[in-house]
Amino acid sequence: MDDGLTRDAFLGGKLHLWQPARGFRAATDPVLLAAACPARPGDAVLDLGTGGGAAALCLAARVPGLVLTGLELQPSYADLARRNAAENGIALEVVTGDLAQMPPPLRRAFDQAIANPPYYPRNGTASPDAGRALALQGDLPIAAWIDAAARRLRPGGWLTMIFATDVLGEVLAALPPRLGSASLLPLAPREGRPALRLLLRARKGGRGALRLLPPLVLHRGPAHDGDRESYTARANQILRDGMALDREFA
Repeated sequence: MDDGLTRDAFLGGKLHLWQPARGFRAATDPVLLAAACPARPGDAVLDLGTGGGAAALCLAARVPGLVLTGLELQPSYADLARRNAAENGIALEVVTGDLAQMPPPLRRAFDQAIANPPYYPRNGTASPDAGRALALQGDLPIAAWIDAAARRLRPGGWLTMIFATDVLGEVLAALPPRLGSASLLPLAPREGRPALRLLLRARKGGRGALRLLPPLVLHRGPAHDGDRESYTARANQILRDGMALDREFA
């Protein structure tokens, strides 16, 4: 423990990230988000709401030579992302600011934008930790996140985002006219269970039809059966080995 933090392994130990012991803690969402991003070496990537840097750093662990920039509203989390990047030997510029009022250093074009917006309803019970509450129950609608990404993407650039299924209607309504050729990958907790989250890829200027892909099943078996890991073989390849979700989005 270090100043109320824990140091946690990601990607099977390829990364070690400091996280608040009682605040917002990254789990599988940023790893899945990074795996879904179609970035190539040399791409400029903007991580909206970077938190402690988990998604950006997981992406960098898979794709070399990226130019990574993160935007984070909360100064303590922005500092944590800078620390995590430095300790993992990854170049990540982190700008503290609000995506609703994009800071001047970020008013440039990017090849990729990734986002893991807050998706718990504001009328739900808030966490007693203010930082965690803001990370989970943000003030901005998801359309504002999509608008911020679309403004920063160069023509042909990709937005990759993870979100809860109950805001799917808002997401689809916010994509046109700037973003198209969208693909949706449902994330099912177990075989036969409804997907609770979705991964989205959408292209700036894309004109292709919307695709709803077969779900990625995360856990084996019909139910949780004890304190043991139960990821499917494919989920383990993504979460532990750092493989991309390329074949799911092909």
